[in-house]
Amino acid sequence: MTNPNNATISTVHTAEFTSGHALQIPTLRILQDDGTIYPGAEVPQLDQATALKMYDSMQFIRILDERMLAAQRQGRISFYMQCLGEEAATVGSAAALDDKDMIMAQYREQGALRYRGFSLEQFMNQLFSNEKDLGKGRQMPVHYGSKDIYYMTISSPLGTQIPQASGYAYAQKLRGLKNTTICYFGEGAASEGDFHAGLNMAAVHKAPVILFCRNNGYAISTPANEQFKGDGIACRGVGYGIKAIRVDGADILAVYKATQMARDYA
Repeated sequence: MTNPNNATISTVHTAEFTSGHALQIPTLRILQDDGTIYPGAEVPQLDQATALKMYDSMQFIRILDERMLAAQRQGRISFYMQCLGEEAATVGSAAALDDKDMIMAQYREQGALRYRGFSLEQFMNQLFSNEKDLGKGRQMPVHYGSKDIYYMTISSPLGTQIPQASGYAYAQKLRGLKNTTICYFGEGAASEGDFHAGLNMAAVHKAPVILFCRNNGYAISTPANEQFKGDGIACRGVGYGIKAIRVDGADILAVYKATQMARDYA
């Protein structure tokens, strides 16, 4: 027997079911809890300027989140979503990209936006929906976007950016361009139908897209154990024929390394 990709499928003569836990993907970590490097770990090479920019971006976003969440609670802005605890995931991945790689995000990727050069004034213009906002104040707060830094405007419905990213990346491929597209989404969005459509399209058309799922375990208000079983979300990529890796999102070096490798592969 063969599958559509001409891979040989073995046969058995007794009924056997494969367990949902048969595939277990390990988690990549480079930094230990005390900040030292794991013995034998492959450490990405970063110059001082890049490392300092990554650190500055994470610090900036942590302070911005604190101030803007307080502003939202005080009624000064109508809406705000933090990326608290996810700074390393978004900044580390953004740092591994080319400046012209398209970013299609959800609403916790302020770190990637900041790393690309979005200024404090631009953040304030968007969050307060004033006339200087790049979107002319027509979007909800946190729905950032900027043509200049290749950051697609955020959409409120969960998961819509996933098939859009696959389609955009495929279009870039057809045009002969070498850029990659990265699509950020949470584990909650991975429970939407668009997730499966996006993965299947990316796999079938071999689109140069990095599908970056941030699993914070809550999806705003729905615990992960109420959304899926098995080995989580990473193994779904394998099921669609896509290379997958699981990374500790609090380990900025591991995130950088994994994204760098994913971009080379894409």
